[in-house]
Amino acid sequence: MTRMFMAAAAALVALPVWAAELGDDGLHKTEWMRDTFKDLREDLAEANAEGKRLVLFFEQRGCVYCTKMHEEVFPRPEIGGYIDENYFVVQLNLHGDTEVTDLDGEVLSEKAAARKWRVMFTPTIMFLPEEVAESESAAEASVAVMPGAFGPGTTLDMFTWVNEKRYELESEEDFQRYHARMIQERDNGRTD
Repeated sequence: MTRMFMAAAAALVALPVWAAELGDDGLHKTEWMRDTFKDLREDLAEANAEGKRLVLFFEQRGCVYCTKMHEEVFPRPEIGGYIDENYFVVQLNLHGDTEVTDLDGEVLSEKAAARKWRVMFTPTIMFLPEEVAESESAAEASVAVMPGAFGPGTTLDMFTWVNEKRYELESEEDFQRYHARMIQERDNGRTD
């Protein structure tokens, strides 16, 4: 029994263990997250200049669902690569004190912004349009919000649906119908 236990322990030690990189704030960090002054008007302008969409990621220290996304979903090349190529990502701490300037000009802490925008879950991903009226907050302007952790297919479909501006189409294909169609197409072997 001891010999079998030792063999199992040795096998576990030999396996590569991937751990998401954590910043000093306890939040997961990726190469495609931007370290900005969190002035959302400036971030929106920079995203537009790069031809990308501004997206806000709310996370918190110790969030098991954030860990799941950072370990199982975002590292997938088709997802992480798509986000990197198409999005300007600003990370916000649900309980943070860092100053944020909302799109409407209000200056508040990250945690106050979360309350103002009614963000209660982590991760919460808020997608913004390219143009926002001066009087609109980020929550009022958002074109979609992804509250919680989802699997790879749902995550990629949401990022794709927003990037392709499918929310503007006059068809009956809201995100749920689009996602159902994508699942069906993947099940039928379509890969493009």
